[in-house]
Amino acid sequence: MKRRQFLQHSSLAALASSILSPLDLFATDKQKQWDGTTARNIIFLVSDGMSIGTLSMANMLLHRKEGRSSSWIKLYEEGKAKRALMDTASADALVTDSAAASSAWGGGVRVPNGMLNVNADGSFNTPILQKFKAAGKSVGCVTTVPITHATPAGFCVNNANRGSQPEIAEQYLSLRFDVMMGGGTEFFSANTRKDKQDLFAKYAQAGFNVVRTKQEMQQANASKPMMAVFHEDALPFSIDAVSSSIPSLAEMTKSAIEQMNNNKKGFVLQVEGGKVDWAAHSNDVGGLIYDQIAFDEAIKVAIEFAEKDKNTLVIITTDHGNANPGIFDGSPNDKKFDSIQHFKHSNDWLLNGIDKGFTTAQVRERVEAAFGFTVTPEEAQALLSHYTNLNEEGLYNNRKLPFKELGVLLNRYTTVSWGSMGHSGDHVELTMMGPGSEMLQPFMKNTALHNLMLEATGVKKG
Repeated sequence: MKRRQFLQHSSLAALASSILSPLDLFATDKQKQWDGTTARNIIFLVSDGMSIGTLSMANMLLHRKEGRSSSWIKLYEEGKAKRALMDTASADALVTDSAAASSAWGGGVRVPNGMLNVNADGSFNTPILQKFKAAGKSVGCVTTVPITHATPAGFCVNNANRGSQPEIAEQYLSLRFDVMMGGGTEFFSANTRKDKQDLFAKYAQAGFNVVRTKQEMQQANASKPMMAVFHEDALPFSIDAVSSSIPSLAEMTKSAIEQMNNNKKGFVLQVEGGKVDWAAHSNDVGGLIYDQIAFDEAIKVAIEFAEKDKNTLVIITTDHGNANPGIFDGSPNDKKFDSIQHFKHSNDWLLNGIDKGFTTAQVRERVEAAFGFTVTPEEAQALLSHYTNLNEEGLYNNRKLPFKELGVLLNRYTTVSWGSMGHSGDHVELTMMGPGSEMLQPFMKNTALHNLMLEATGVKKG
């Protein structure tokens, strides 16, 4: 190249770099700026309490067991989605809880841990599903934990105490959301509510489809709003699921989309894999990985719908990390990790089926039934010894069972270790595809998603 040509090319390059940002210089067609095309629908998927190790291990297990990637990772492999890191802090802590995390998305403002769209001074932030409902869209939530739990509630209500689930069940009735599915019978039934109100009857009287089984869900009249409650508390872990009357998260997601897609103004749906968080709190490797895979099946449903619809923004993320699990050590331990492919039950199933009257032989038999391998008599006795004075750790551990000890024990057989039994302050995965995903920045605060969703759909902010 001649000197004059070189200088001309150099000048043009300098001019381009002065006009374009570094991201623009390397942008592909899939990374163009948002052109203002609005999304008719949003599907917002949350794997609650998903540390990066959880996403990684689910993908590794699928690769080694089935020779395929997870639907989430496949989006990255095929370049179909944008990816970012998200800061998950709450108003009063680097480590958020699920109420404050969902409220950051739901209300667009960071609130103190434990609160649902309520600020420290007692003022309210309008939840996003109320905004979308007012704009004429159908709205709803599906989850594997009680429908009144923190993550769905953070999109729906104002409440100063996330633990006020009986009250939240009443709030849902007055708000008349279109589709609500999950567990939590205890907060609706007259038999278990302290005030003896029969909320199921009140929902029916208000014109709702009150659904209690998978079969009823599939047969429900789409012209009526739906309150579907499938279990007394949270739904069983996917690895333990045996009842044909309880739908999977993917089945609930598909049903909710079908229920709301007849609205010409569109819909907004939150989908939560809530038991991922519960498994992490219990250091329950089987419960964790297989519920993450069940969540991934819901992602598949959302992607398939969005790719056909071409007018749906899909957001996939987590509200915070939890317990930071991961695989450690080298290749000799690959076969140990592969043992998880043969698990039949969760740690929750195992420990809840043992009592202090068991022998070590009975404990070993139950371990083999759950995991496909036996532990030593000494390991079985160590577990059994905790049943004489139950006082162990874990957030969703009402019986004080030895989840921590079992998690440590299983490390010897699976090479999976845990950092804690609680939430972490890690930055987390944030993935988007569809109209409006171009607004995703490489690093975002959780609160930024609120206005992004409103802008992506053309719904007025505030």
